[in-house]
Amino acid sequence: MRNGLRMYVLLIRASMRSRMQYKFNFIFSSLMAALVNVAEFLMVALVLDRFGSVKGWSLHEVAYLYAVILLSKAIYRSLASDVHHLEKYLMSGDMDALLIRPLPVLFVLMTQNFRLLVGEFGQGLLVLAYAMTHMLRVGQIGWEAIPLTVIAIGSGALILFAIGLATASAGFWLTRIEELQNVTEDAARSAAQYPLDVYPGWLRYILLTFLPVGLANYVPASVIIRHEYGGWALAAVTVMAFVFVLLAGRLWKLGISRYQSTGT
Repeated sequence: MRNGLRMYVLLIRASMRSRMQYKFNFIFSSLMAALVNVAEFLMVALVLDRFGSVKGWSLHEVAYLYAVILLSKAIYRSLASDVHHLEKYLMSGDMDALLIRPLPVLFVLMTQNFRLLVGEFGQGLLVLAYAMTHMLRVGQIGWEAIPLTVIAIGSGALILFAIGLATASAGFWLTRIEELQNVTEDAARSAAQYPLDVYPGWLRYILLTFLPVGLANYVPASVIIRHEYGGWALAAVTVMAFVFVLLAGRLWKLGISRYQSTGT
């Protein structure tokens, strides 16, 4: 375990050195990502400012939802960026180069093109601080909400990683998965930025089961800041996050066993 972690850190450092050779691209992409996320949140804030609340969720509660899912995504995409980009490895034949390395393929893939999503982390932390400071001040939550939120963000990152890994694994059969990723990762995560109460029942069911992004922020938020369900729900989400990763890992191994080289 320790040797594996040390090797992961070494590979991450090598990837970062490679990316930092193009500092302008790194800074520019970080700024653009931050601007896109700011625009998304401002749109939500304007709607809430106009109508006061969304299905009983205040601006600060929606801000909390938004921050938790954004930080979860930032952790996942920072630590396993190229899981989301597996299609290019399958199409170009670069997957073969990963297979011949004396390390687990997923381990190597997760260290490729490492990028720390500074913009997403910064914005997520600012929005989270804004939301939680207000809720602490008005007595809606107590200080115990802070460590519980950290747990929720960690569980959310695992859930998003599991969804991303399962979708990527489908590439071993489908090859082209960009459109599928647009649904399972991007669209689903965007939907989770709002309270699931705004969606029809069938869509809420999907976002809590087949594409469980709702477990990454909606259920934890309902427990931590709205005091619904009970502490068991947050514990259950944490356990399910690990189960999802294990299941996605099984699917990945099955996909690897079915992989056929492009011959390029």
